[in-house]
Amino acid sequence: MEEKLQELFDTFLNEKLKQMVFSNPVSPEKLEKVKLRPVMLKGELLFQAQEQVGNQVFHKNMSFEETKAYGGRLLSGDFRQAEALSSLGTGLVLVGKKGTVTVKLKKAGGSAAALEYYPKLSADLPLSHNRMKRYLLPEGTPVPFLVDLGVQTKEGRIVRAKYDKFRQINRFLEFIDDILPKLDKGRETTVIDFGCGKSYLTFAMYYYLHQVKGYPLKIIGLDLKKDVIVRCNQLARQYGYDRLTFLCGDIASYDGVDQVDMVVTLHACDTATDYALAKAVQWGARVILSVPCCHHELNGQMENELLKPVLQYGLIKERMAALCTDALRAELLESRGYRTQLLEFIDMEHTPKNILIRAVRDGKPKNNRKEIRNIFEFLSVRPTLSELLWSEKS
Repeated sequence: MEEKLQELFDTFLNEKLKQMVFSNPVSPEKLEKVKLRPVMLKGELLFQAQEQVGNQVFHKNMSFEETKAYGGRLLSGDFRQAEALSSLGTGLVLVGKKGTVTVKLKKAGGSAAALEYYPKLSADLPLSHNRMKRYLLPEGTPVPFLVDLGVQTKEGRIVRAKYDKFRQINRFLEFIDDILPKLDKGRETTVIDFGCGKSYLTFAMYYYLHQVKGYPLKIIGLDLKKDVIVRCNQLARQYGYDRLTFLCGDIASYDGVDQVDMVVTLHACDTATDYALAKAVQWGARVILSVPCCHHELNGQMENELLKPVLQYGLIKERMAALCTDALRAELLESRGYRTQLLEFIDMEHTPKNILIRAVRDGKPKNNRKEIRNIFEFLSVRPTLSELLWSEKS
């Protein structure tokens, strides 16, 4: 590594770095751009690389020495330019076609002019892994149910151990916010939340839709745990959420309402998700939001001679079965008149159960039954949801 390049990394790879951007790629089809920034994880200063490949973005965290070596490799064949911006100054690296390296450093006193070109980065930024973001439920504003559920302090600060839960709640509300045009604000919207558990998201739905957005609303949370239901009802009364009710009940047999606008089912185990989806279709729900869990059914059914060498590995078969299960659920909902998306609910690093099925009814069934049956035959499977949906008259 050239002496000047070494000096650049030694100068800027610290907590004062705003960002270091590698650009002008040698082969754009591989890496288009890389951004480096410092992050503090568990008390240790690391550097996060954000790699852009086409429409995809990948992240990895590295130590100081690893980052120096990584930066050197990027400038040895992947990129022809790098720019560093820090409260200590600025740096520029240019790599010529013949491999010559030019490094320009502008330290301390001369950095103010350079920072004028980056007004959003001119102030010192926090080094937390999750920088301040504009959430639908903003940080710093106390929300009673978040305080009682241990996610916020009374002053509105997010409890460190519950930050992932806070992000999950806001991510879920973003999915709901996207489909608000599908709900009629002129009449009461009925929502069923199957398997509501401690009801972080149920309370969040009620608060956001009713208190913030002003929708006339009735939400019923359903779960099998009586102690949880008692506690949630107490909290609902405490907050004055008079149209939020929690009941003990089973997903498959619940028949307490005749018409539902939105069905939510989060982490219902295995085929319980299928019964919830079938109920939603039966009610003609406008919107379905489902995060499935514990995909056992297809894992026990899948057989295919062509794929036998692959399916012999239990871990691979399990993951393939889970992905195929949710993809088939989406297609089955499409066959009943829903436009369906499979979305990432929360980061994979927090849980592998991170696929959310979002389905919006538009009344136009997709003509895909033949293709679905071909897949059933190919994999030797017959999912419960197909039995529940296709046994009815379409």
